[in-house]
Amino acid sequence: MKKNIKLLAFLTGMCLMMFASIFMLGNKPEEKISKLGKYKGYSSPIYNEWIRTSQYVAVRDGTKLAVDIYRPAKDGKPINEPLPLIWTHTRYHRAYVDKDGKIKSMIDSPWLQKILKHGYVVASVDLRGTGASYGTRRGSFTPEEALDGYDITEWFAKQPWCDGNIGMYGGSYLGITQLLTAGTGPPHLKAIIPSVAMFDVYSFTYPGGIYQDDFIKEWSGLVKKLDQEIPAAHVDEDSKFILIKEALLQHKNNIYANDYASINQYRDSLIEGTKIQPCLEWSPHTYYKGINEKGSHTAIYYVSGWYDIWPRDSLTWFNNLKNPQKIIITPWPHSGRSTQGWVKTVSPLIGFDFNFDITAEYLRWYDYWLKGIDNGIMDEPPISYFTIGAPEDKAWRTATQWPLSQERPTVFYFHKGPSGSVSSINDGLLKTKLPTSSSRNDDYTVDYSTSSGESTRWHNGRGREFEYPIMTSNDEKALTYTSLPLEEDIEITGHPVVNLWVSSTAEDGDFFVYLEEVDKSGSSRYITEGMLRASHRKLSHPPYNYIGLPYHRSFKEDILPLNPGEPTNLVFDLHPTSNIFNKGHRIRVTITCADQKSFYTPELSPPPTVTIYRSSQHASFISLPVISQVEEEIGESQFILIILVLLTIILAVIFLFYFLKSRQKNNLKV
Repeated sequence: MKKNIKLLAFLTGMCLMMFASIFMLGNKPEEKISKLGKYKGYSSPIYNEWIRTSQYVAVRDGTKLAVDIYRPAKDGKPINEPLPLIWTHTRYHRAYVDKDGKIKSMIDSPWLQKILKHGYVVASVDLRGTGASYGTRRGSFTPEEALDGYDITEWFAKQPWCDGNIGMYGGSYLGITQLLTAGTGPPHLKAIIPSVAMFDVYSFTYPGGIYQDDFIKEWSGLVKKLDQEIPAAHVDEDSKFILIKEALLQHKNNIYANDYASINQYRDSLIEGTKIQPCLEWSPHTYYKGINEKGSHTAIYYVSGWYDIWPRDSLTWFNNLKNPQKIIITPWPHSGRSTQGWVKTVSPLIGFDFNFDITAEYLRWYDYWLKGIDNGIMDEPPISYFTIGAPEDKAWRTATQWPLSQERPTVFYFHKGPSGSVSSINDGLLKTKLPTSSSRNDDYTVDYSTSSGESTRWHNGRGREFEYPIMTSNDEKALTYTSLPLEEDIEITGHPVVNLWVSSTAEDGDFFVYLEEVDKSGSSRYITEGMLRASHRKLSHPPYNYIGLPYHRSFKEDILPLNPGEPTNLVFDLHPTSNIFNKGHRIRVTITCADQKSFYTPELSPPPTVTIYRSSQHASFISLPVISQVEEEIGESQFILIILVLLTIILAVIFLFYFLKSRQKNNLKV
């Protein structure tokens, strides 16, 4: 009996402890937090100042590159303790002198200062042929750029103020240079964060075979001006500006993308007078095998945005590399959340004020891989993405694979209208039902004035504003297919794929397809887009994992003219998205044959007539990646709470069992 009483007392005490733990878990604030966009308690901002130095570092062929180094300091002196280092290989000047004679540089960014204050050396390096670096550029993304990254990484690792743990940072071109460097396999490159980084240069320069003349021309002009007219800051040893003048003279012979891209119509085109195929030899994607073979030790965290110019590219990188890796996809464009136009364009779709601390992700990543701080970042699912239109507490989602396992491709066919939602050329309908008629089509006289605007994702990619207009006025000059008002919310996360049956009175033509969400007032908002030149329609087996998407090789030998009047099938994908089309809203597909503000389409006179078929024999449709259900992740604290509750229940059952057994024995004695 005494033993039973002791056991009961012990179990009662355990139950009380369990309940106390649950109470403490729910009320005591966490001292350490490490989760998506939130980080504290694992490392501290222990430095408040830094010292900048700059110098030239010679790489393997003797070319001298300009290097800025920012070391944490105390009382005006850099600390002696070796620290991990993060650096960037920049196309856009590592530093410059403003009109007041002050040095302006990357370190002026608050997020980078925060990283430095947590105990990191920060550095930036001008690419060869740019800024204050020596050298002449023969193009972009060349092997020498990649090898320069190797040499600089290993030089940093040998310095007494660096502990040998190297990371990289930067976005756009600065994101691409990280991947180029990783492709050469520097032993000390432990972690990178390539933000908004390109995978395939041809698919960007000629998406679907259509030349993106606006971006290439304007961007080439911008960087040429930086290389030859706007001087970067000189290095410390060059107080008389002799060395930077020598460097600028070497920049005079630089070759720019516009010099060869405009005449390289095909993926296998050669630079005139050479045997170089830039889209096959100088494209970022050519380095992915090197990363897998030599640089697989480098941990990679991709940062992308649904409205960026390269969301497909980031996901393609993720699906082709074997490295320890994560990816986050935000609702941002190329420039991030820094533009008011983004607020006007995307906020109405999001439905709440969106704030996210991306710096927390950078710090979590560097702390884990460069300092060995076990903050749990690698215990989380590798994919984090934001779903536009979801409730605020459920907008961030996670996944272990891409495409999502719960994706259910759903076909929406083009039908005769009217939908009554727009005064377009045809005002067609979008239905999940297959057309039954054997002969149905919509004719369209090409309107070369159609455009998605002057501040699109493409313009934002080269530094312009991001703000899509309400698309309705463009829709009115186009062919549209619009659903009836939705009876329930529909989430689309993934890559829409369009399948068009077309013919034309011309031998070729460009086809732009926009996916839009139409609200109850009839305003149509841009979600995503895709494009294809009809002569580039031949499908091929991709040379890498292309996520199951239609791949157009676009070699010169693949080009197929249209036979005027003959129905021809075009299959191509739209940039990925994650958007909830709200109940009562409509899904719209808009088709034009030009985007005059962004892409070059040859204008024929008179304009040709294009036919879109929507019959049972030639059914045109869009396949949307509909998500059947949202799989919610259980948070760490929720998981612990569930375990504690289950343990308490088990203990209570044991308590009850012994209590009843004890009573039974006492009854038998009586």
